[in-house]
Amino acid sequence: MPSWVLWTSSVLPYDPRVVAPTTQHVASANRKEGIYRGSYTAYNRFGMNQFQIWAQPWWVNVLILIPLAAAFIFRRAAFLLGRRQLVVITMFAAAFGFVEASVVVYLRAATGLLSGYTGSLADVRRSQQLYQPDKSVTQIPQSLVTIEVCREAATMIMLTTVALLAAATIRARSAAFLWAFAFWDLSYYAGLWATIRWPTSFMDLDVLFLIPVPWTAQVWFPLLVSSLTILVIAVSCLGEYSR
Repeated sequence: MPSWVLWTSSVLPYDPRVVAPTTQHVASANRKEGIYRGSYTAYNRFGMNQFQIWAQPWWVNVLILIPLAAAFIFRRAAFLLGRRQLVVITMFAAAFGFVEASVVVYLRAATGLLSGYTGSLADVRRSQQLYQPDKSVTQIPQSLVTIEVCREAATMIMLTTVALLAAATIRARSAAFLWAFAFWDLSYYAGLWATIRWPTSFMDLDVLFLIPVPWTAQVWFPLLVSSLTILVIAVSCLGEYSR
């Protein structure tokens, strides 16, 4: 019986003028509820979530200016990064991105947010449970949230350290950091999809960072920013090679 029927019968006083729900009414309500649930599941399964252009908080949207700023700063750079540097940084960032994805998988499993994890990866991929990262933050114990914040800070330190080791000038180090960060980000989502088939759509909502507050955006947003950043730096470096 739908919950609204139980609530009505237990809270409202009896009134003979009110017609009690019949068996047909209850069956109709159950059918409609099943249709809505089935439609919602199919709606999300095929990646037809509603498109959201804005990330939260509002200042996260400023990240879309990073590729434009990079194009302006690196447009006349005499020397940014050599091919060998780009390859080595890409290898590190890709491997580090998969490590990041693995940590997220472990975290979901540890907090009960990953169904089917006791079996094989195929069991996880076949799971019909809808995962909502923006709501999962409130379901993770505070102790793990604190560790996750520290881990994110350590991740930024590692990416910065790689940039400092890869180049000598401030401009080249900035390019190395953006290149590493962008490939790390793309590898992270690729690693998640390869292991647990998430995200299921570019419009899935994700928690990007927790520092200083949770950043939420649809998956297409970080993928777009990272892809454009890689394109800008690649064009700048290729321009140097052709001179």
